[in-house]
Amino acid sequence: MTTNRADRPTPVSHRLVLGAAAVTTGLMAGTFFVFSCAVMPALGRSDDRTFIEVMRNINDVIENPVFFAGFFGALVLTAVALWQHRRSPGPRGLLVAALVVYAAAFLLTSGVNVPLNNALADAGDPARLADPAAVRDRFEDAWNGWNAVRAVLCTAALALLLAVPYAGARRRTRMGSARPAGQAPLPAVSPVSGSGSSASR
Repeated sequence: MTTNRADRPTPVSHRLVLGAAAVTTGLMAGTFFVFSCAVMPALGRSDDRTFIEVMRNINDVIENPVFFAGFFGALVLTAVALWQHRRSPGPRGLLVAALVVYAAAFLLTSGVNVPLNNALADAGDPARLADPAAVRDRFEDAWNGWNAVRAVLCTAALALLLAVPYAGARRRTRMGSARPAGQAPLPAVSPVSGSGSSASR
């Protein structure tokens, strides 16, 4: 007797990878969220030179192994989870969407926010800038706006990842309850009673 793949329990390795993808994606969503709701509003109260100096310091220290583990890990782990669930239609669709959405946030960071950070660093020593207000104006609004977008994208990717186990469970339930028309369930036969009755004949 063969068991349908959809009826089999999810392997532990699949659950671990999916959980790690959700954790790393959640960490990135939280990082960008904190910037939007706390860090940047607080810096917005600073004078121009202080704003530039602190933002440059943040951009410098955030390039560390812990941040990169989450930033790259979310992308890689979601891709691995998608490969593991490639034969499960429900989870596969959610994972494709999660990967696309997070990849958009990844590319947005690399293509927009990082170049803005580099331009701020290339402007020079904040104490010696002739027009710090102009430097700040070219950076602040654009960076804040795109950071909010990537925070929303990462949050959406997290929501999609969290929905994957439920999609898999619903599919297994449907497959388990589905039965071809006219097929009656097999009678339960006790091996002991069956052998006893034949022996008594």
